[in-house]
Amino acid sequence: MKIIADENIPFVKECFSSVGNCLTVHGRKITREILKDADVLLVRTITKVDKNLLEDTKVKFVATATIGFEHVDVNYLADKNIGFSSAPGSNANSVAEYIVSALLNLADKYEFDISKKTIGIVGVGNVGSKVEKKARALGMKVILNDPPLKRQTNDEKYRPVEEILDCDIVTLHVPLTYEGIDKTYHLADEKFFKSLKKGVIFCNSCRGKVHDTAALKNAITAGKIKACVLDVWEKEPNIDIELLKILDYGTPHIAGYSYDGKVSGMIMIYDAFCKHFAIKPKFNINNFLPPSQIERIIINENEGKPLSAAVNMLYDIKRDDAKLRQIIEEPAERRIAYFDSLRKNYHVRREFQNTFVSIKDERLKKIFSGLGFKTV
Repeated sequence: MKIIADENIPFVKECFSSVGNCLTVHGRKITREILKDADVLLVRTITKVDKNLLEDTKVKFVATATIGFEHVDVNYLADKNIGFSSAPGSNANSVAEYIVSALLNLADKYEFDISKKTIGIVGVGNVGSKVEKKARALGMKVILNDPPLKRQTNDEKYRPVEEILDCDIVTLHVPLTYEGIDKTYHLADEKFFKSLKKGVIFCNSCRGKVHDTAALKNAITAGKIKACVLDVWEKEPNIDIELLKILDYGTPHIAGYSYDGKVSGMIMIYDAFCKHFAIKPKFNINNFLPPSQIERIIINENEGKPLSAAVNMLYDIKRDDAKLRQIIEEPAERRIAYFDSLRKNYHVRREFQNTFVSIKDERLKKIFSGLGFKTV
């Protein structure tokens, strides 16, 4: 069995070589010619999988090691009886931890008490629900907006978008869709931004096309948005340099790039592959996750900002922001390659649950536990 895989899926060769001949390729260089005699295709978000790529190939199974799959024409796969799997929820916790780092660093930068803020979460699926849990752990008032879930459950906890507009912080966690009553393409458009309260903090870590770039820039320069955090870009990887310059934190679509999340995504598509071809799985996630480099953090309770200090030891959004800003100095023709290199060569980032926090203060211990740390 011949398997073509995006080289940016960690351990994919080590894992899938046990069931076939696994060849790894840069995601943007996967072509129909390469797939001519392949049986399986494993991708991430940068590979567009459709008729143009798969026609006249032998591919029988496609999987994306990501939670979203708008880059895959699932209708075409179904018509051709090609198996498909994604990795829902695999990096949800990673994205939620990214938001925690962003908000705690903004609280330090602008000197506000995060527990006094209201956060509006648009989209309460795998990611949004984890952001909700961590926001509540930080003492924030949480407003949830998810029209599809509201219709499915009739649960009053899902509030109208009008209530989101009055929040201090708005963060987007929706899939990218182009049609229907829940269309999310340019969900955050000029009307949306004008409706927000003045001085709002805006975050988008789902998909770049969910916000309208021109409208977002106008909202920032007009002072409607006080602080902005972006991990995703409308014309990615050809990102808007003007927008980057006026953000508080900009990152190269790595919110979900924790090592735990990426390995989890790989194992999820491996399990789906094994099920599709009736193969007994040989590996699980524990075969690939090493011990955390930071196994224990001892909190000095006299320290002024113990939460951000501990979080930044594991993930400091300012580090990724600084690296992305170096793209400004790159010649225009090299910027796409630079953006891709940041993703391909991303550092090993472990999630909070791998680290013990030693702390006596019961209030802080509860917060750390709610964020996902182990506490002692």
